[in-house]
Amino acid sequence: MRVEKIAILEEVVARVKDSDYCFIIDHGGVTVAQFAKLRKALRALDSRLLVVKNTFLAKVAKEKGWSEEVNAMLKGNSAVVTGHGEPTAVAKAIMEFVKDSNGKASVKGADYDSKIVDAAMVEALSKVPGKNELRATLLMLLKEPATRLARVLSEKAKKGPSSAEATEGKGDAAPAEEKPAEAAPAEPPAQA
Repeated sequence: MRVEKIAILEEVVARVKDSDYCFIIDHGGVTVAQFAKLRKALRALDSRLLVVKNTFLAKVAKEKGWSEEVNAMLKGNSAVVTGHGEPTAVAKAIMEFVKDSNGKASVKGADYDSKIVDAAMVEALSKVPGKNELRATLLMLLKEPATRLARVLSEKAKKGPSSAEATEGKGDAAPAEEKPAEAAPAEPPAQA
């Protein structure tokens, strides 16, 4: 093997080993502009795309200890997407690229969470909300009861006391002091 090829292979192996995930895509027939758009989207997500020969990818698979399922993915034009961080956003970008390619590009599979997954799993992953979206949703759910309570109390304060509370309030006042009953005139003692 030539020195250049060995250097490329070592770079691919190092990139895949260092990555949190590795998506494998078929890029056959895709325009340079579409590829550039994908690369730009991936750069924003701390990911990189690298076009790879299938023979190199087979050696990467051996180095990583990937299962035999990968061999079925090593046909046609291949590229790998590697990087760090949240893979759901990367999967979304890849699926958008596949959609924009009008059937020219496809997802072959991925090494995600130390497991080889197929294209259907990558598509499912692209539909899962990201960590930040889940955090925002959870925060809204936790915040909503307090917001509702504040709204109810605010409305109640604006309206003032209700008629039932107003009459209850009157019943709470101290009872008026009663005057002692006037003494009845004394009857004369009965005579016998």
